[in-house]
Amino acid sequence: MIHIPKSEYSRRRRALMAQMEPNSIAILPAAAVAIRNRDVEHVYRQDSDFQYLSGFPEPQAVLVLIPGRQHGEYILFCRERNPERELWDGLRAGQEGAIRDFGADDAFPITDIDDILPGLIEGRDRVYSAMGSNPEFDRHLMEWINVIRSKANLGAQPPNEYVALDHLLHDMRLYKSAAEVKVMREAARISAQAHVRAMQASRVGLHEFSLEAELDYEFRKGGAKMPAYGSIVAAGRNSCILHYQQNDAVLKDGDLVLIDAGCEIDCYASDITRTWPVNGKYSPEQKAIYELVLAAQEAAFAEIAPNKHWNQAHEATVRVITTGLVELGLLQGNVDELIASEAYKAFYMHRAGHWLGMDVHDVGEYRVGGEWRVLEVGMALTVEPGIYIAPDNQSVAKKWRGIGVRIEDDVVVTKSGCEILTKGVPKTVAEIEALMAQARTQAA
Repeated sequence: MIHIPKSEYSRRRRALMAQMEPNSIAILPAAAVAIRNRDVEHVYRQDSDFQYLSGFPEPQAVLVLIPGRQHGEYILFCRERNPERELWDGLRAGQEGAIRDFGADDAFPITDIDDILPGLIEGRDRVYSAMGSNPEFDRHLMEWINVIRSKANLGAQPPNEYVALDHLLHDMRLYKSAAEVKVMREAARISAQAHVRAMQASRVGLHEFSLEAELDYEFRKGGAKMPAYGSIVAAGRNSCILHYQQNDAVLKDGDLVLIDAGCEIDCYASDITRTWPVNGKYSPEQKAIYELVLAAQEAAFAEIAPNKHWNQAHEATVRVITTGLVELGLLQGNVDELIASEAYKAFYMHRAGHWLGMDVHDVGEYRVGGEWRVLEVGMALTVEPGIYIAPDNQSVAKKWRGIGVRIEDDVVVTKSGCEILTKGVPKTVAEIEALMAQARTQAA
């Protein structure tokens, strides 16, 4: 299984500390355990920022960075080894493992944090933290700072500046290293296989969850612990619901099924959408809409390259889709005027994509100084135009109603344009129909 190497975590910590003000400290908590019901927990997933800097997979941990500290700049508070708890819940790294396996310069039991951390904060001019994203931890941080303030008459010096860590850290996360792209390629490869499997399994009479099961099987078989987000398996009129999650309807003859799903490898997401006919053959109307969306996506790819700005890809999809909808008779009027009035939003109401990385809707600003961000090498994003014709849309002929199509791929900006990470899934009408026909022949 492909993972981010330990040296990369060390490099990230050094890069962050190089941007921090002198005589400062950064403090970041691990994700809390989420309760599913009563005493049953959700599968644990580390906080993305904490993971990005540490690779440490356990809860009840706090990461501390102190640039220039003589006794070690990277300190990790974590759970102690406990044979009885480990018998029930699995092995823990403990303080020795934090240093040996996760590169900490120093490690302390999390139970000692109230005694130790105020002393590490004391005398620092600035505190960087994930302010606002974890209210409970914010409260703890203020308690530690109040301990220092209470000793001010004894000469203790509390910090005088508090800064959100997000700005520095999230800008770093926006640029993917070679190691990150390698992991994302692997997530994309597994997710592509899952979509192919779902296409091959598609049959009239199955349920949406039948195809979701095919996805889950391929994700897990490939080594992914979990999907990167709740899989969308939307057949028929459900394909016009953007974030459909029921996944329990029957697949009917003549319907399209839209699947938006991807797995996560080493906390890096993939995000793929394909739309295909349940019975293996697109109707003329379905094919027309599908090929229009595909043309819009191809136009977007051409606008993703260094020195092009974030919105150019979206603008390209809007022009192709608006022009196509006029040609099909679904919109009437002048294309430029329809774009200016956003008439296309009745059919195409979302953006053409989003940043992608450790979070499926990854961190990073889309605008800088009021202007669209300029794309640079290493940025990763999705490209996902769509057309959705509501089942009750009385302004279009009945033959179009209930058709929802989205096509989504993951790309990384390269020196010459972009690399499509998710190209392992058939995408043209001919390719999809051929794959499904072959699967039916083999099944027979």
